[in-house]
Amino acid sequence: MSKPASVEKPRVVIVTGPTASGKTELGIRLAEEFDGEIINADSMQVYRFLDIGTAKATPEQRARVPHHLLDIVKPNTVYSAGTYAQDAACAAEAILARGKRVFLVGGTGLYIRAFLYGLIDAGGADAHFRNRLEEEHREAVQEGDSQRLHRRLKSVDPEAAARIHPNDLRRQIRALELAQRSHKSVSTIRDEHGFAESRYRSLHLVIDPGVEELKLRIDLRCKQMIEQGLLQEVRKLYRAGYGPELRSMQGIGYRHMARVVEGTNVLTNVLLEMQRDTREFARRQRTWLRKVPDAIWMNPADEAAIFKKVAEFYASL
Repeated sequence: MSKPASVEKPRVVIVTGPTASGKTELGIRLAEEFDGEIINADSMQVYRFLDIGTAKATPEQRARVPHHLLDIVKPNTVYSAGTYAQDAACAAEAILARGKRVFLVGGTGLYIRAFLYGLIDAGGADAHFRNRLEEEHREAVQEGDSQRLHRRLKSVDPEAAARIHPNDLRRQIRALELAQRSHKSVSTIRDEHGFAESRYRSLHLVIDPGVEELKLRIDLRCKQMIEQGLLQEVRKLYRAGYGPELRSMQGIGYRHMARVVEGTNVLTNVLLEMQRDTREFARRQRTWLRKVPDAIWMNPADEAAIFKKVAEFYASL
């Protein structure tokens, strides 16, 4: 008896890379060329009203190609990678059912990974445990020891500590929470999950113009955000009741403008800090992306080569 023919996995083109690398416009041009629709893969662009500081596609750009998972929750909503994975899978299914192609565009590696492979099932968040660690961190900062939690994580899970930046408090707390609940390291839990089988056949493009060019792009983008009204956007968010305590308002640009709104700093200073922090964020994105085994790194200037790569992906058996 012959074996049943295997069903081909749905195909997805991923357009990712460090911030300011040119993903948004390139993703739109690819979707136009190959009859596709775009699913947002940026964790900040899911929030309504956060437009300038998240570098969302403009209304004119969105009119060219359908976009999904932009502006879907209010800034005070907790939106997790697990929820994103479910929402993105539904969006992809609907796009494919219309006979269109899926382009996942954005720089949040965790969202992309969750979409492709799912997430570790480790139960819901323990708010009491997280609040206690956040309070402990605040006390440590006041005592001049801002890396206390990171050292604790290093003692229980050195591999996780090596992956998580000492300033990334949210991921440190999540790793400590998983270790406390399961009595296993995050690394062990990840190994047990496997993450071996993607639900999609994907072409994983990393768009990167190079370190020096990206630095210039980042510095220019930060200036342009201020010129476009980022400070006014943050003031408007404050008036609407969305304060600095929200996770969405702690993103780059928003936390910087908050100090100007509150009168504790001036634009000249925060622009330099915003540029510095964005460059550091881009460096961490690169570190994450270098660990993606099937990623294909391409310079946005090589547009013809990028389009050829996508055409070959869709033409391949």
